[in-house]
Amino acid sequence: MSSSNRSTPEKAAKKSTSFWNDPDKRALLFQVLLVLGLAAFLLIIINNTLSNLEQRGITTGFDFLSVEAGFGILQSLIPYTEADSYGRTFFVGLLNTLIVSILGIIAATFLGFLLGVGRLSQNWLISRICTIYVEIFRNIPLLLQIFFWYVAVLRPLPSPKQSFEFMGTFLNNRGLYLPEPVAQSGFGLVIFAIIIGFVGAWLMGRWAAKRKDETGQDFPVIWAALGLIVGLPLVVFLLAGAPMTVEYPELKGFNFRGGITIIPELIALWLALTIYTAAFIAEIVRGGILAVPHGQLEASSALGLPRGRTLRFIIIPQAMRVIIPPLTSQYLNLTKNSSLATAIGYPDLVSVFMGTTLNQTGQAIEIIFMTMAVYLTLSILTSMFMNWYNKRSAMIER
Repeated sequence: MSSSNRSTPEKAAKKSTSFWNDPDKRALLFQVLLVLGLAAFLLIIINNTLSNLEQRGITTGFDFLSVEAGFGILQSLIPYTEADSYGRTFFVGLLNTLIVSILGIIAATFLGFLLGVGRLSQNWLISRICTIYVEIFRNIPLLLQIFFWYVAVLRPLPSPKQSFEFMGTFLNNRGLYLPEPVAQSGFGLVIFAIIIGFVGAWLMGRWAAKRKDETGQDFPVIWAALGLIVGLPLVVFLLAGAPMTVEYPELKGFNFRGGITIIPELIALWLALTIYTAAFIAEIVRGGILAVPHGQLEASSALGLPRGRTLRFIIIPQAMRVIIPPLTSQYLNLTKNSSLATAIGYPDLVSVFMGTTLNQTGQAIEIIFMTMAVYLTLSILTSMFMNWYNKRSAMIER
C-alpha cells in the first residue's frame, strides 16, 4: 500500500476530530494566548512607566546625549574635555571597558593555560604551586581582590618624587609612566609593512597547513611568521631612516608630564580580573587535557615523541574541543565583571555613563537601556567569535 493511501484514513480521522480534542490545534491556541498575555504585560509596564515619568516632569528621549557634560574623566583613549557632550562620555566609558576587558582576556588566557598545564606537571613543586594558586584565587571574591591590589599594593607606593625608575619608566602611587613613541614623516611605510606582514603570515599558515595535509611535512610557521610580522617592518623602519622619536615622561612640579600614563585604577582592575579568571581557566584547561584518552599519550610515547611535541600536536588540539565552550563563559564573565571597576573609581562605562551621567541628567531608562545593550552586544559578539573558532578548530572525522 502506498504512503498516500495509508495517510488518507489518518487525514479523514483528523478532520473528524473536534478543535479542542486536537493536540496540535490546542497547543497552537495556548501559544497564541501566551504571546498575547506577554504583549499585554509589557504594554501595561510601558504605559505605567511613561505615566510616572510624566507625573514627575521627567522628559524621555536621547536629546541629552548632545548636552555638554561638564565633568572630567580620569582616563580617556580619545580626546575629551569637560566641554564635550554626554554622548562622548558614553564612548569614553565604552572604550575604557573594552581596553580592560581585552587586556584581561589576553593575560588570563596565557596565565590560565600555563597554570592548567602546570597542574598536570610531573614536577612535584610546579604542580603544587599551581594547585595552591588555583585554590587561593578562585575562592576569594573578585571585589576583595580588586581592593587588595588597589588599596594594599598600589596606593602605598612612593610619591612621584621617590618613584621606582627603570629605563625611562616610572612607577609611583599615581600610576605607571612609560615612554611614548611618536611617529614622524615616513612612518606610514612601516605601518604598511606591518599589514603586509600579518597578511603574509596568514597566507603562509594556510599554505603550510595544506602542505602538511598533502605531504605530512612540517613547516616552521612560527619562526617564518615572526620574520614577516617583526622582521619585515624592522627592515622597512631602518631603510626609511627610523622615522620615530620617543617622548620620555619628566617630573614637572608634583607629577610627571609626557609619555604614556597608566592610572593605578586600571592596573589594579586588570591584575584582579586576570588573576581571578586565570584560576578558572586553569581548571578548564586541566579538565580538557584529562578528557583526552590516555592511549593517545601512550601512543605518542611509543613513537618516541618528546613531551612538548606530544602536548602541542596531539593533546592540546584534541583538548580544545572540550576547553573552548567553558572558556567562552569565562570571557563573558570577565567582561561583565569589569563593571566592578566603579568600586575603585576606574572610569568604565558603568562608572562614567550609568553613574555620573545618570545622576546629572536623570535619564535613567535611556542610560540603563544603552548600558545593558552594550554588555549584551559585547557578550553576543564574543560568543559568535568563539563559536566560529570552535567550529573551525573542530576535528574532521573521516
